[in-house]
Amino acid sequence: MNDKEYIDDFKNYLSVEKNFSEYTTIAYCSDVVSYILWLNGLSCIDVDFAKMREYLYFIQRFNYKKTTIARKIASIRTFYKFLYREKYVESNPTLSLSVPKRPKSLPKFLTPEEVEQILNNIKIDTPAGYRNRAILELLWATGMRISELSNLNFGDLNLEENEIRVFGKGAKERIVLVSNRAKYYLEQYISKARGLIVAPEYKTPDINDDSPIFINSTGYRLQNRTVRNVIRETVNKIELPKKVTPHVFRHSFATKLIENGADLIVVQELLGHAGISNTQIYTHVSMKHMKDVYEMAHPHGGK
Repeated sequence: MNDKEYIDDFKNYLSVEKNFSEYTTIAYCSDVVSYILWLNGLSCIDVDFAKMREYLYFIQRFNYKKTTIARKIASIRTFYKFLYREKYVESNPTLSLSVPKRPKSLPKFLTPEEVEQILNNIKIDTPAGYRNRAILELLWATGMRISELSNLNFGDLNLEENEIRVFGKGAKERIVLVSNRAKYYLEQYISKARGLIVAPEYKTPDINDDSPIFINSTGYRLQNRTVRNVIRETVNKIELPKKVTPHVFRHSFATKLIENGADLIVVQELLGHAGISNTQIYTHVSMKHMKDVYEMAHPHGGK
């Protein structure tokens, strides 16, 4: 095999086995391609730890953010972990590679009022508009990742119990809960709008357990970038002074639960976090919010 074939197998591993999002898969593969170009003819399977350290020194010469360097190293480590698992290499040259600590930053989130402002400014007078409203209602109600929502099939729905089965990172299965309002918009989309989204020159796909819930005008599964575009256009229209992405809806969902006293373990399960440490950051968000309210509302709060 050559390096291109290794990358092709790696890409398939990330998207199918690891269930990484399209954006993460592209970023990881791009990092690996850049690394292989740097090797300048040396095969990736012939690299030792000394060569790996040389590459680390090389990328640190540029003015990359620590988060970018950490991701590039994570990409290479994941790549060699994959090569070692598949027995393409006899040893993993990245095992002792140190990764710079990522700077801690609080996730950005929206207030419930800002979320409602976005939702209420999505036009639902077209089938695609109604689909978009149902999607954002689901993101706000469940905290799903956008990739998880795009991959939903009809067999994942249990709306009688207000439940949806989700396959997260690493194809880990979990159940998320759906509010009655999000359930209403989802049911209305399925019964009234979904069949009208497909353009006349395309055939509307049959519905079975494996059929995608959210589709585009050609009848195929909706892509993540469409949802991102809908959010961006709506935020620009209402001139909301925040950068809003599908993941910000996820952060907003988690933050609101914590602020309303939800148990951290419950939030961890709903978000599909592998460890509690990933969920604990929302307690810091909540604490910052409480401090801001305190300083604004208390007579001596800002003194």
